[in-house]
Amino acid sequence: MDELILYVTYTAKPGCREQFVREIVRRGILTAIREEEGCLAYDYYFSAQDENVVLLIEKWTSEAHQRIHMQQPHMEQLKEIKSRYIDKTELGRVRLD
Repeated sequence: MDELILYVTYTAKPGCREQFVREIVRRGILTAIREEEGCLAYDYYFSAQDENVVLLIEKWTSEAHQRIHMQQPHMEQLKEIKSRYIDKTELGRVRLD
């Protein structure tokens, strides 16, 4: 199995970047994700250039594990949080050869 590395760039509504991540942590969603089988890393980073941008790097042991992750109940909570704080989401995949 090949590891899967994804990056997600979130553009938050003005002034909402920190609130977005704080709520994910406060509700225990970040901990729940990191405890999922196959999760190797799941980390948020703030842009130094844009006060509204958050970068998420997620690393999974396989695509199958990431697909199962997307079906977890806490992902519905995350979607609800995103709807309040995030304007735009872009997804990319890291390919290492």
